[in-house]
Amino acid sequence: MEFVIIGYDGKDSEAMNRRLAVREAHLKNADKMYEEGKLLFASALLDENEKMNGSIMFCDFPSREAIDEEWLKTEPYIIGKVWEKVIIKRAKIAKH
Repeated sequence: MEFVIIGYDGKDSEAMNRRLAVREAHLKNADKMYEEGKLLFASALLDENEKMNGSIMFCDFPSREAIDEEWLKTEPYIIGKVWEKVIIKRAKIAKH
């Protein structure tokens, strides 16, 4: 099943510091997910000043529950309190 996950960073003064502190671990985890075929593509979201303030990830997991068990419970942006709000929606990704 395909999903789109949108993670919105916190808006407090330390939000960017939290993001940068765990960014390498997040990217390493994303690389692993990509190699496993779970991460299809992703991007940082930017604010009007082009500073990162969130993430969008398109994934393929067997179920919504698998996202929690196989990914989010170990996601550095969750553990590091980077993402303040996470939206998960089923998706149908067009193949090009």
